[in-house]
Amino acid sequence: MITPLRNLLFVLYIIHYLCLKYNPAIHHRRSIRLKNYDYAQAGSYFVTICTRHRQHFFGKITENEMTYNDAGNMINEWWERIPGKFPDVQLGPYVTMPNHFHAIVINTGSVRADPRVCPNIPTDPRVCPNTPAEGEGEHGGSPLHAVVQWFKTMTTNAYIRGVKSYNWQPFDGKLWHRNYYEHIIRNETAYQRISNYIIYNPANWQQDKFH
Repeated sequence: MITPLRNLLFVLYIIHYLCLKYNPAIHHRRSIRLKNYDYAQAGSYFVTICTRHRQHFFGKITENEMTYNDAGNMINEWWERIPGKFPDVQLGPYVTMPNHFHAIVINTGSVRADPRVCPNIPTDPRVCPNTPAEGEGEHGGSPLHAVVQWFKTMTTNAYIRGVKSYNWQPFDGKLWHRNYYEHIIRNETAYQRISNYIIYNPANWQQDKFH
């Protein structure tokens, strides 16, 4: 039986693997999404995006708190704009770290969760990402990959402007790692555990695998 703690440790291990320096000799370009899963349906997702080569661009940890530089503030501003671009997306807890970004993305979708599968929480997309019940429609919300790609594109363009106009630290080739990590949040316990992990990430920086 996989305990909640072991499950979270496994999630963090996978995040660490995906954020390692990309080496084309040993890594292969392949999808890491869950096969046949519809990431446009209502649900809540834990997302991690790392900078390429895990370079520190967005500030530093001071006394267990994240101190943002101008680039870090820019990252936060673009993340906050996501609901304006994707009206069916809500933002859960998030944190910009010196070289990576954690967030919970809540896709409300265009249909309710299936009450036949989640009878206790039929309308809560945070903890019941399921296909719609019969008669409730067929279309989900904005695909998760589209949300992440838009965010990466907007922040990369803004960072390039910062390099040119404000002498921000330049990056080599790409600002972000080419991929990202997502984890489907399937219940309230997992939602709260991951929320706490995000909120306390700066305080745990010394033990962070990305440090």
